[in-house]
Amino acid sequence: MTIEQAIPSPVKLTARAAPGQPEPTPALEQLYRGFEQEMLVPLWTEISGLMPAHPKSQAAAHLWRWDHLLKLADEAGRIVPVGRGGERRAIALANPALGGRPFATPTLWAAIQYLMPGEDAPEHRHTQHAFRFVVEGEGVWTVVNGDSIRMSRGDFLPQGGWNWHAHHNAASQPMAWIDGLDIPFAYYTESQFFEHGRLNLDAHERITPEFSRSERLWAHPGLRPVAHVQESPVTPLLAYRWVDTDRALSEQLALEAEGYAATVSPGHAAVRYSNPTNGRDVLPTIRCEMHRVTCGASTQPKREVGSAVFQVFDGEGTVTVGDKQWHVRRGDMFVVPSWQPFTAQCDADQPQLDMFRFADTPIFEAVHAYRAETP
Repeated sequence: MTIEQAIPSPVKLTARAAPGQPEPTPALEQLYRGFEQEMLVPLWTEISGLMPAHPKSQAAAHLWRWDHLLKLADEAGRIVPVGRGGERRAIALANPALGGRPFATPTLWAAIQYLMPGEDAPEHRHTQHAFRFVVEGEGVWTVVNGDSIRMSRGDFLPQGGWNWHAHHNAASQPMAWIDGLDIPFAYYTESQFFEHGRLNLDAHERITPEFSRSERLWAHPGLRPVAHVQESPVTPLLAYRWVDTDRALSEQLALEAEGYAATVSPGHAAVRYSNPTNGRDVLPTIRCEMHRVTCGASTQPKREVGSAVFQVFDGEGTVTVGDKQWHVRRGDMFVVPSWQPFTAQCDADQPQLDMFRFADTPIFEAVHAYRAETP
């Protein structure tokens, strides 16, 4: 018996009488057994799944309540140490339709990370691109390549792959935030690398500056340092502060009220975090945005190729994803799978509904597979 013959075939084919399928005959069954032995699969038995008329996501629309996540993260903070092994006290959202894997969507990872007072998360680096977004709290500094960066409510902190990073909590209270990465994309494309760094930060890195070195160099609107004119595939700015995001959203709505075309649609302002070296997305595989919907207003229905994860930053409202509808409030997180229509409406008794969004759009744009429409 050869090695090839000793390998059991995972291919299982059945001749069926169905539209578009050949007539079941003994000869067809014999042909299928030959396909199975040689580990071959004919397109005619698979085309409806491989080439559907439109995207049919493996992921499901799903909602995670922030108060539930925070309660469990706090319990983990008392039980699970941070250090080598787990590296991070990060608890991933597992989409109920993805077989229990720690993936929010087929391409995106989302997790709540929790750090107790005085704790350090050890240094490491990985090729997956990442960011942190803070819905509440402060007191943790993330240290990227030795640059200590403050994390406060509303701040967005992107970080390109293969950069050394660690965290330290300089406050007297625990702090939680969300992590977003392209871990599932790297997993399925088999492109991931990981490396441990130092277990402890140096004393000169355990500092709490108001502004990081990256901000001092890059956080000046429209002004680029002449010493760094080369384009970078990932943003060199490591913190996008809430005060700037809030002002940008507010000014869009103020201009709309004055009669100027400044918003996505009536009552819906949005900004995209961008790379100051080229104006494109902050990360090559992840698009990040902040959306504001004013009192009683709704976003236009939209569906698009690729998946997205939202976190409610402030306010309350109703979101509809496909045939699912939820009332959401601060911290709640939900998934919008590929090609499922999405709308959000701010409650009439709320001044606004602010939502942070991250999506895998740059991947599909890069391979010219992105498409969007208003149903």
